Amino acid sequence: MTTNDINSRFGRMELLAGHEMMRRLAGMRVALFGLGGVGSWCAEALVRAGVGHITIVDSDDVALSNCNRQLPALSSTVGRPKAEVLRERLLDINPACSVEARVEAFTPENASAFDLAAYDYVVDAIDSLRCKARLLLDATAAGARTVSSMGAALKVHAGEIAVAEFGRVQGCPLARALRTILRRAGEWPSAPVMCVYSPERLRNRLDVPAPALMDPAELDQWTARKAAVNGTLSHTTAIFGMRLAGIILEEVYDATGPEKK
Repeated sequence: MTTNDINSRFGRMELLAGHEMMRRLAGMRVALFGLGGVGSWCAEALVRAGVGHITIVDSDDVALSNCNRQLPALSSTVGRPKAEVLRERLLDINPACSVEARVEAFTPENASAFDLAAYDYVVDAIDSLRCKARLLLDATAAGARTVSSMGAALKVHAGEIAVAEFGRVQGCPLARALRTILRRAGEWPSAPVMCVYSPERLRNRLDVPAPALMDPAELDQWTARKAAVNGTLSHTTAIFGMRLAGIILEEVYDATGPEKK
């Protein structure tokens, strides 16, 4: 590697990763669902690592309340679709990356519109339990390596954030509710799903009334019933997202082995 190579876009990464890892990342296809405080940072890390194709999926527009934790959220982007804002940023990081932005939500009703078998990795960073369950089932059935974020709200201490296989996640109400939905349906992911989670369970210091649409009887209303009314900090949600990216990058690093002389 020459001095010019070291100073190229991915030169500093290639020093550590080696040629084979960079080659694999350039040929990798990733689908990422949910571009909030977790998913947006995961997308950033993957593109900065040299992933060659990423499909980003989110139906929401940037809101002012997103500015404390979500990468696309700026005063200048409020009201614009998160997927479109993030696509512009990712292409500015690496113009050679193929970035597909889909301004829609993944749901059981439109799941067939997503060819999950076309991806090496599927990243789940969505909140709705009903949609999350369908994504984990479909992605693993399609043969895509699947990683998932559990609940990132009400967390402060970064040292509590951990990684475990879905069935072994402990202390996370979202993971417990998701497992309940799957067991009631008699379904389960057909391959291991590595999850980022934290067992920390704090309380909001301010008492803000929940929105009228809260319905404790509906497990699926996780976003409305939980995340939308619970506090989040910028560093914890970002660490969740970076750790999701880390699972992928660590797997590729370990799979490519030592650099050949």
